[in-house]
Amino acid sequence: MKYEYTPTGVCSTKFIFEIEDDIIKDFIAIGGCDGNLKGISALIKNKSVDDTISALKGINCRNRGTSCPDQISLALLSYKNHK
Repeated sequence: MKYEYTPTGVCSTKFIFEIEDDIIKDFIAIGGCDGNLKGISALIKNKSVDDTISALKGINCRNRGTSCPDQISLALLSYKNHK
């Protein structure tokens, strides 16, 4: 299933997930820190939605109260609520 999410409070403008049986098969971020988000993508591929949420939730960037990793966790929580 393809799932798109618009993050807030960060430099990224869109997240695109491919999720099958609650396993993240692919993740693409539009905008943001290209190298860091490619690294995050590599780390979360083939991981469960729940494990990824646990690992990324609450990470803060520059005292914004959120970060791209935190927004990824919120996107995945939203996915779980809409599937």
